[in-house]
Amino acid sequence: MDYYGKRIATASADHSIKIIGVSNNTSQPLAKLTGHQGPVWQVSWAHPKFGSLLASCSYDGRVILWKEGNANEWTQAHIFDDHKSSVNSIAWAPHELGLCLACGSSDGNISVFSARADGGWDTSRIDQAHPVGVISVSWAPSTAPGALVQKLCSGGCDNTVRVWKLSNGTWKMDCFPALQMHADWVRDVAWAPNLGLPKSTIASASQDGKVIIWTVAKEGEQWEGKVLNDFKTPVWRVSWSLTGNILAVADGNNSVTLWREAVDGEWQQVTTVD
Repeated sequence: MDYYGKRIATASADHSIKIIGVSNNTSQPLAKLTGHQGPVWQVSWAHPKFGSLLASCSYDGRVILWKEGNANEWTQAHIFDDHKSSVNSIAWAPHELGLCLACGSSDGNISVFSARADGGWDTSRIDQAHPVGVISVSWAPSTAPGALVQKLCSGGCDNTVRVWKLSNGTWKMDCFPALQMHADWVRDVAWAPNLGLPKSTIASASQDGKVIIWTVAKEGEQWEGKVLNDFKTPVWRVSWSLTGNILAVADGNNSVTLWREAVDGEWQQVTTVD
């Protein structure tokens, strides 16, 4: 969904991206974007303060930045081809950090592209973040103004979740050791909105069927993991509500379930989405 909830961008194995307008239980096709030469794994809208921008990543190793000029007329504003194999996940940073895109690839690296005032792009990298492949990336929410710290988390084919922090222009791992509770590929990671609290929360979903909730009470302490549920089937995606109190989980049984943390700290299923 875009920021205003008026349009959906979809990514497909047919190499294309479609923009669909949605309103009052109706939908209409608005545009079809072609340019990738392989399955498109993910699309992500930039914050509207940067204009109408959409990023996409593909098996072809490329990340394409699409810009809307006139209504529903899209052009390729930029192509990033820094990766040598499939780019599996992209995520825009919180808009307070500027126009900044993180990309995770099967080549094991994470790249971060930051827009400059002159229209060019700066690149920083996390080389061999997960040497056997990066499957997912997610940014930490921006905290209070004046304390803008760039942090992100990643999940990979090494069955681990890793947290990264940018300090003095270099990305360094911010969790020791890597977070290890999964027994198979980590398919998705999602850093929860924190609404100004010092506590940080990350959800991770794995091929092993489990969703794990990782929390750290405050900066510098150890992350702790707790199994939300064993779905007994691969879990593909996890996504937080805007307030960070409800987690949506999409699993290999074609079901989407919503979960909420109870007062006692246990996670309970709220509903199943039909």
